[in-house]
Order: sequence, then C-alpha cells, then structure tokens
Amino acid sequence: MRVEFLGSGGSGQGHCPTLYSTDQDSYLVQGWQTDYLGTIEIPHLLLGFAEPDTFVGANMTDTGRGTFTLAGRPITDAETLDQLDLAEDETAIEVPRRERKFYGEAAARRSVLGSVSTS
Repeated sequence: MRVEFLGSGGSGQGHCPTLYSTDQDSYLVQGWQTDYLGTIEIPHLLLGFAEPDTFVGANMTDTGRGTFTLAGRPITDAETLDQLDLAEDETAIEVPRRERKFYGEAAARRSVLGSVSTS
C-alpha cells in the first residue's frame, strides 16, 4: 500500500497522529494506541486534513477531551509500516474514504457555486 501524507498534529513531539491517503481508496490513520486491537485515539483536528469532499468512513467516539477513538483494519505489513514514523505509543489503522454527498438546499447551493466558479 502506498500512502500520501495529508497532515498531522496533536502532539508536541516529533511523532504525531497523522492522516494519510492511500492508493486503496482509503485513509491510513496513525494515532495513539488504546487497549483495543484496531482502535486508536486521534485529536479532533486531524480530521480537518481529509481530502476535499471526503470523510473518514469509520465510527468515532468522542472522548470528551478533544479526541476521538476510531476503529479500523490494523496495519501490520512491513512495507506500509516502513513509510510511517510511529512513536512508541502509536499504531496505524486503515479506514474507508467516503465521498461526501450533499442533499437538498446544500446540494443546490453547491451547484450554483460550481457554475459561478466555472464562468
């Protein structure tokens, strides 16, 4: 799996939770380990690095302290792990990348804005 760096933040150290796009139409999310296999903790701000009109397609739980926990497929293959800069307390998971859909008035506004910007 090839990964492309999108953004990182949430820690004062050189290693930070990080969001990557993959060549598998998914996101790879690097975050703090939890007590549950395939579940990590990330700062809220990390989701702001998602590609335009997409979102992380995984259930998230707000911890109430500025972070979410989310679950996905644990990354275990050496080729992918070699592309990451993991701190001792971090691990990585793969989650679906979903396309954002707009409905109703939001879709109409996007349609009008799209036609204005192409003029």
